[in-house]
Order: sequence, then structure tokens, then C-alpha cells
Amino acid sequence: MVKTHIQTTINGDDIDVLVEPGQSLLDVLRDELDMTGTKEGCSTGDCGACSVTLDGNLVCACLILSAEINGKNIETIEGMAVGDELHPLQRKFIEHVALQCGICTPGLLIAAKHLLEENPDPTEEEVRYGIAGNLCRCTGYQNIIKAVMDAASEMRGA
Repeated sequence: MVKTHIQTTINGDDIDVLVEPGQSLLDVLRDELDMTGTKEGCSTGDCGACSVTLDGNLVCACLILSAEINGKNIETIEGMAVGDELHPLQRKFIEHVALQCGICTPGLLIAAKHLLEENPDPTEEEVRYGIAGNLCRCTGYQNIIKAVMDAASEMRGA
């Protein structure tokens, strides 16, 4: 198969990569770039485990073809922490024990970060709606909601 040269920005870094036309963004991240934080759950866009932002929009990386990322800006879980400093959402997920097996966690964190960038002071209902595309089979969501609400409060300086 003939590969195509793609130029994109991932977590602020300019990236050049050769991709197969039918590869998904998820496969490019994991297989071509060794960025394995983004998880594969369903491969149909139903679970949210592979959530990333593409030009500021929350998307499922399993549904985006590699040809669609040329010239785009992508944010993944690998770009959430700054060095050894965890993002407030990451810290609050740990503090509130809002994770268990970890498959859904990166996608939930990206979805929650996207929500808080759009709405820094969400209600509980808005948090539930903001992460509704992300399925978790382990936690029951209560601690996730608490973690997001607590992070939002901290990020606002409340």
C-alpha cells in the first residue's frame, strides 16, 4: 500500500508522518507515533475511549481518517500534563478515585478538559452531558462527576 505524507500538530509539536490512506487517527497515534495513551474501546465511536480534540472539537479518533488530519491541530492525553505537573483534572481524578481499569480514563479526561474550556463553571448536569459520550464500566460515574466539579472549582480559583 502506498503511504501518504501528513503534516500535523499534536500537543503543540509539529509532526510529519507517513500514513496509509485508510488508517484512523487512533491507529496513527498508537501504531505510527507510539502515543498509546489514547485507547481503543469499540472502534465505532460509541465508547469515547479514543477521545481527542481536533482543531478544538472533541472527536473519536477511531472515526477520523488519517487524510483528515493533514494541517490540523490535535490534542491527546499525552499533552495534558506539563512535564511532571499533572493537569488539575488528572490530579482530581486521582484524589476522587475516579478511575479503575483505566481504559476510559484518557478519553474522559480529554472530554472533561474540553468541557471546562467551553464552560469553566458547569453544573453537575452539564458535566454529565459533557462526558455523556464516554462510557465507563467500572466506576459508576459519581467519582468522575465529583472530580470534574472539583477541578472546575480549582481552575476557576474558587
